[in-house]
Amino acid sequence: MDTMVDEAPRAEERAPEGRRPPQDRPKKRVVNGWVILDKPVGMTSTHAVAVVKRALNAKKAGHAGTLDPLASGILPIALGEATKTVPFVMDGRKSYVFTVTWGVETDTDDAEGRPVQATNRVPDPAAVAALLPRFIGQIEQVPPRFSAIKVAGERAYDVARGGGDLELKARVVEVERLAILHHADDKTVLAADCGKGTYVRALARDLGRALGCLGHVSALRRTRVGPFTEAETATIQELETGTPEPGRTTPILHPVASALADLPCLPVSRDAAGRLMRGQSVLLRGRDAPVEGRLYATCNGVLVAIADVEQGELVPHRVFSLA
Repeated sequence: MDTMVDEAPRAEERAPEGRRPPQDRPKKRVVNGWVILDKPVGMTSTHAVAVVKRALNAKKAGHAGTLDPLASGILPIALGEATKTVPFVMDGRKSYVFTVTWGVETDTDDAEGRPVQATNRVPDPAAVAALLPRFIGQIEQVPPRFSAIKVAGERAYDVARGGGDLELKARVVEVERLAILHHADDKTVLAADCGKGTYVRALARDLGRALGCLGHVSALRRTRVGPFTEAETATIQELETGTPEPGRTTPILHPVASALADLPCLPVSRDAAGRLMRGQSVLLRGRDAPVEGRLYATCNGVLVAIADVEQGELVPHRVFSLA
């Protein structure tokens, strides 16, 4: 008679302590859409994407525009097919509410940095207000040393952290609005609406230099990115518990096409949708057919493609598999 012996699992079969064995882990699923995360202070954008991806058990995710750990607010996270629409969100306008603390400039232009210059001067609100028009419209701005700008193939923050010499060139950016919301003691709270590539930290730095008192960002919240506003945001807690907060009126997962709100929508037939999804152009007919520009095409309410109108044809730029 054979003796029954319980064999201990081999080393390669044992899961690390605190982690489930591979066979017990839930299988990643296809999730398509946008989560407009209200990122808390202290979390990196990369970590935020990982949290959302894990909470929804999604296969593929990415964010539309880095938000510094110091900052809170809107971080749009694309899932699945929505990752194809990330550039359209990143190119959109952004809005911020930020606090400038006067009297100190730091090497990062925010409160996480090391003080490099200081004064004992604090501007009055009238002086700040009088200066703001100089920073509205198309302006030249030198990005912060600690930024993701590439210099000779390296990220500026990597060069700065390594103590290397770094000379960043000024770039033209656009600021639509810059206004004072509140002023008290050595702090001024401002609101800004700006275009792609604008650094709020650089605005604070340059305002401080122009006023002769120096300054840095001590608090920052992003309130809009492209078509997404605070009304669409979801919290980490909602995602991790799966329970919407009381009073929620919008879904946690938004449609892929919500990123394309600034583009016109063109409904197409099933046959035309099939051609677009195969990468083929479609002949446009009818008096109301668009004559130029970029749009997105849908079939029975389902996003099919982002396409360009060229010489009477609809030419696919990006196609989607959402049906």
